Order: sequence, then C-alpha cells, then structure tokens
Amino acid sequence: MIVLIDTEGVCAEWTFPAEPGVARRARDLTRERLTDWGLAAMTDVTILVVSELVTNSLRYAHGPIGLRLSRRRDSLFVEVSDPVTQGPRERRPHHDEERGRGIRLLSRQSRNWGTSVDPARTGKTVWCELPIPVV
Repeated sequence: MIVLIDTEGVCAEWTFPAEPGVARRARDLTRERLTDWGLAAMTDVTILVVSELVTNSLRYAHGPIGLRLSRRRDSLFVEVSDPVTQGPRERRPHHDEERGRGIRLLSRQSRNWGTSVDPARTGKTVWCELPIPVV
C-alpha cells in the first residue's frame, strides 16, 4: 500500500512496500509533486537522488520504505527511511564495478546529506538537502 501524507503543500510523504517497481513509483510521485510545487527545474537531479536512495533501501531492507519531500525557503529536503539501522557510506568504486556510486553521486549533487538512526534502533533515514534554483 502506498500512503501519501501532504502537509499544506510543503511536505509530501509516502510509504512503499519493499518490492520490485517501488523505485519507478517513487520517481513518478516525486516528478508529480515537484511539478505541483513549481519545481520542475529540479526534476532530473531530484529523481536521480530519489532513485538511488530508494534502490539502496530496496536492495538492503526487507520492510517498508518511506520517502519524504520537504520544501523549504531555498532548499528541498529528500528523506528515505527503511528498517535497517546501518547507514550507507560513500566509497570509490573501481571503474569496472557496477555498484557503489549512488552515495558519491548524492554527496556531489546535494548541499548537505547525512544519516539519522531512529533512537529506538528500528531503522534509519538517509537525507539530503538540494538547493532550489533561483529564477
């Protein structure tokens, strides 16, 4: 089941089952929300970040995956949560490796990023702050 919680146009939050196709659905919903918020110029980078984070959660978690977009004055916060407490780490993959570039890409595209672990140790949230372009 996919649930949307919308807080007065400044925040959108979904919960997805950890199953194939969730990354595609997360990208579609993100694209729709950014268009609704007038942030279409941020679509490519945001979709890339959402896709990487949701795919990482899908690869390692066996429970629900949360996606939250928060629009602030000059930033868009992207948060992806899952029930695994170990956070990702940035690495330098060898040129012929097929994996290991997602967090590096995230760190290059975002203003700031990090991981927060639930105090009850029931999961983590990987978040990043993307600057909203000035028009």
